[in-house]
Amino acid sequence: MSDLPQLDPVIHAQARLRVTVALAGLHTDDQITFPRLQQLLDMTAGNLSTHLRKLEDAEYVEITKAYEHRTPVTLVRLTAAGRAAFESYTKALHQLLDATGGD
Repeated sequence: MSDLPQLDPVIHAQARLRVTVALAGLHTDDQITFPRLQQLLDMTAGNLSTHLRKLEDAEYVEITKAYEHRTPVTLVRLTAAGRAAFESYTKALHQLLDATGGD
């Protein structure tokens, strides 16, 4: 079984996987506000921030601070590297599942 693919540990953590899946569901280069993502995932602000930081450090997400009508807003998007990493992750997961099934 040494030839089985490894799952990306940055994405594999449950909370980060949920974040990545939610962001991958958006069109390329689309963004979501932090509060909307928090609501969608039912996560606390602190927990979401911690996991977004790890994804940002891996350059899988981009966090943008902006203003809408003089109100600060935090926008989150999946980067091209993040989308590629998620595609690789799902491919590796399928390979692992295919290796264990079929009998």
